[in-house]
Amino acid sequence: MVRTDGPPVDSDFATALTAALAVRGPDAQMTRCLGSAALGHALLRCGDPATDACQPLTIDRDSWIVADARLDDRTTLLASLDMPVSASICDAELLLRAFAKWDVGCLEHVAGDFAFAIWTVSRRRLVCARDQMGVKPLYYAHVGACLLVSSAIECLRVCPGLSQQLDELAVADFLLFGHTTDSQATTFHQIRRVPPAHSLTWRDGADATLRRYWEFPIEEPLYLKSGDYTEQVRALLDEAVRDRSRAERVSIFMSGGLDSTAIAATAARRLNTSTDARVHAFTFVFGSLIQDDEHVYAREAARHLRLPWKGIQLDTASGWSFTQADGPEPFLGGIDANIETTSYAEIARDSRVALNGEGADNALTYEWQPYLSYLVRRRRWNRLAADAFRFVTHLRRPPLLNTVVGTDIQHLEGVGGPTIPSWMEPLASRADLVDRWHHVMRPAASAHPTRPAGYFSLQLPLWQSLFESFDPSHTRASLDVRYPFLDLRLLRFLIRVPVIPWCREKYLLRFAFAGDLPVAIRRRSKAPLRGSPYLEKVRIDGLPPIRRTPLLEFYGCPDRVNIDETTSSSNAAEAVVRFAAFSAWLARLDSASSSVD
Repeated sequence: MVRTDGPPVDSDFATALTAALAVRGPDAQMTRCLGSAALGHALLRCGDPATDACQPLTIDRDSWIVADARLDDRTTLLASLDMPVSASICDAELLLRAFAKWDVGCLEHVAGDFAFAIWTVSRRRLVCARDQMGVKPLYYAHVGACLLVSSAIECLRVCPGLSQQLDELAVADFLLFGHTTDSQATTFHQIRRVPPAHSLTWRDGADATLRRYWEFPIEEPLYLKSGDYTEQVRALLDEAVRDRSRAERVSIFMSGGLDSTAIAATAARRLNTSTDARVHAFTFVFGSLIQDDEHVYAREAARHLRLPWKGIQLDTASGWSFTQADGPEPFLGGIDANIETTSYAEIARDSRVALNGEGADNALTYEWQPYLSYLVRRRRWNRLAADAFRFVTHLRRPPLLNTVVGTDIQHLEGVGGPTIPSWMEPLASRADLVDRWHHVMRPAASAHPTRPAGYFSLQLPLWQSLFESFDPSHTRASLDVRYPFLDLRLLRFLIRVPVIPWCREKYLLRFAFAGDLPVAIRRRSKAPLRGSPYLEKVRIDGLPPIRRTPLLEFYGCPDRVNIDETTSSSNAAEAVVRFAAFSAWLARLDSASSSVD
């Protein structure tokens, strides 16, 4: 918090802001007031000395940092700072030392998952930044003469002068798509996000400014020998898992698919010993609403890797539960929020670090048409022939055979027109949601010559919704979720891998981990859910309860919600469930506001 008009901050108010972070850091809360600024930090101990340090901290009594940070490749960064690679300093101090050497330019030298704020007393300057992929959240708000920056919306909402006005388009995005499509917006009009790969800087006498400090590079395809691809992807995933599993114990959200099991195999090889299983696997499954055999494959992978494993069924209860209503923003989790909350708490008791397999699908998207066009435009006939030969050698069939006969192509067309429910009509007209729908659902487009859709998909605002769904502010669990496939070193390599043959059904991972995973996993195709659990839930238990409040009808008409429209499609069912979740969240917001009044 910075008093931009100069007077000292109120220490009691600063302490109250820090206390609001306790759900994200239950182990210690510390606040330091430095004249017209205050910094607060809440600690989540993960069993990793690099992240378990109490803050705020300083190295010169002038610049102070608070950070939620886990850095990649500490060895290279320490060497760049002329420090011994064995230096046992925490990642927050590493960030501060990098800032001392390069100022804001330090962001060109660091990677990982981080959100931080650095206050320099002598210069009256605040520098904040968020990591390149946006794994760690960071929000800010101007309230009177105060600039507030935090990793939690609920912290900013402690400020009594903050407006309770909602952002209409952010609400519309949630109701229509399930997530905001604006990387800077939140549900609250006055609270903004610092977008991924951006810094926020304020100095005395000037306004706060946002600046993008990093762009995902567009690089030429990388041509190697087959064995070199295997060696590199294994080495890079090993580094990514190593940097994300420095804790005493690690859990893995493990489906029965290829990505999370490759992470599990890597983590087990690195961490497990014959006497101590430091890696545990958990699988969320459905048991009654839809057919789901994910647990069969996950259990087989866990047995093969000798990992303790537990399957968690999400659809055991009847009726509807919206305990997510106490979250900082409207949010739609699983079918039963009570089961999810209990499960996350159980996982956190086992380990405060959990690995997630998201990212490989995007980085290894099978975009054969742009890749072939790229080779033809550059008259790379030898490369085209070499790739075709490699495809036949590895996959034992002619390249593109299934695609040509129409069984293996992902069409971008056929999305159809806007599907805006009738109960959203007032908001749809007011916010021109038809145009917004067409903009959001437009075909993927980017400047990448060989991987336009994959490159485009890695920068969508949808990632923020994914990361926040696992954030303690939503799960209410002391759990730090990390994403090895989103390691920048690994992502840059995967996006450069030639599409043919390596991206077809993520063949690169199947080839590289042939000796680690059971045959059933390596040969299994991508298996999306067999239907919508929300649609089946509505068909069995009826419409979800909608909490009526004076403000609700500004966004939708409960009287227009009907069972026929709701069960007409999975999109319609999921939209109504989001509306019900929003109504529960809004009712809680109204109740909290009334109690304060």
